[in-house]
Amino acid sequence: EELSRDRIMAEEDVVVIAVNGTLMRELKLNPTMLKNGGVFEREGRTAPEYRLWTIKEDEHPAMVRVREGGRSVELELWKVPQAGLVSILINEPPGLCIGKVILEDGQEVLGVLGENHLVETHGKEITEFGGWRKYTSSKI
Repeated sequence: EELSRDRIMAEEDVVVIAVNGTLMRELKLNPTMLKNGGVFEREGRTAPEYRLWTIKEDEHPAMVRVREGGRSVELELWKVPQAGLVSILINEPPGLCIGKVILEDGQEVLGVLGENHLVETHGKEITEFGGWRKYTSSKI
């Protein structure tokens, strides 16, 4: 059963999470976000400290924070009940995890990141596109 927006906004145990791939609106795993009480807050961008890869022939992206060679990546910010966050994580593909993401305004939020091993063994870098939507739309 989906949680109502009013109930989510009234709860104190809500966290903001940054997503940069298939959890975004209208994409493959977005129903998981909605089923777990996620409410879209706004579009955003990371600080220019990230690189982005496509994993296993475009199944999903993986974003990694780097010391050099990074750029700003487009993402979405969602409000999610803490309990829902656990369920979302369980359904994420292997090699993705939750960590702190720095937004372009300096704010830190939780976000979906990729493990180095994942991008090194299954990734093709797509940082130049600036985001998953731009990358996937370039392939049409």
